[in-house]
Amino acid sequence: MADSRFFDRSGPFTLAALALRCGAELADGGDPDFLAVDVAPLDAAGPDQMTFLDNKKYVDAFSQSRAGACIVHPSLAHRAPPGMFLLLSPDPYRSYAQAARAFYPLPKPAPGVAPQASVDPSAVLGEGVRVEPGAVIGARADIGSGSWIGPNVVIGEGVVLGEDCVIAAAASISHAIIGKRASIYAGVRIGQDGFGFAMGPQGHLKVPQLGRVIIHDDVEIGANTTIDRGAGPDTVIGAGSKIDNLVQIGHNVQLGRGCVIVAQAGISGSTHLGDFVIVAGQAGITGHLRIGSGAQIAAQSGVMRDIEPGGKVGGSPAMPFTEWLRQAAALNQMVRKKGR
Repeated sequence: MADSRFFDRSGPFTLAALALRCGAELADGGDPDFLAVDVAPLDAAGPDQMTFLDNKKYVDAFSQSRAGACIVHPSLAHRAPPGMFLLLSPDPYRSYAQAARAFYPLPKPAPGVAPQASVDPSAVLGEGVRVEPGAVIGARADIGSGSWIGPNVVIGEGVVLGEDCVIAAAASISHAIIGKRASIYAGVRIGQDGFGFAMGPQGHLKVPQLGRVIIHDDVEIGANTTIDRGAGPDTVIGAGSKIDNLVQIGHNVQLGRGCVIVAQAGISGSTHLGDFVIVAGQAGITGHLRIGSGAQIAAQSGVMRDIEPGGKVGGSPAMPFTEWLRQAAALNQMVRKKGR
């Protein structure tokens, strides 16, 4: 059960209501009026709680669970313990997310500007905006209705935020146009100078960075991630993209829709990613590349060449995933032979 000091719980909800909300079907013998008071993990859930099974590795825990109800794929329903009510879903994890959001909806801020905040008189704050103590909002900034500006956040001159954005503590944003429902976590830095120099023996001359950062709707940006503004073209983050903590995105980078960039990955300047690209943790991508839509880049890969749409690569330098696995297997075999 979530700690009530940090999370406010709604409910209880009937199984019929939860099934409707999460796109699941109540299994035969289920009680549509059964009341679930909370969600909990398989091994911790009690008789009045709901859980879920998404990974076959946890089938044994499922079979021994004391949960009153569980969201599960139909193919694993036969492993349920006696007396457990089942909600059948083709995508149990997504269905669980929808159920959990029923119990723990996103908090809505109480509108108002803290006396300790500094808001320039020319800034525009939409209806229902909350500004926490220590926040600074610069001249001509435009904050969309329902947005929540956390403590010690700095919003630079002319920045635009769409409706229902959440900017967490100590983030800073400049030279940026941000769409609706953005979630920007603590310590994020958006819009600082890109790393651009005219290099030479007489010294490295800074090139003015004259672009912006354009962030489309429903983007999430994890703690302490940095996104540089463009040098002339804009840096663009596509709608629905999810960026983990401690990611670096260089100037002029463009991400398509629904990209997922995992922690400690770095994308060098002017590289373009298509839609729904996945970049796993600690991967590095050099500049001026084209990564096709649907491509997948394995953890700690070093990408130095373009990747075709749907391509899967791994290793450093990155190569097609199956080739990388064959090389790793061959190297392992060579080491074993030498050891013998």
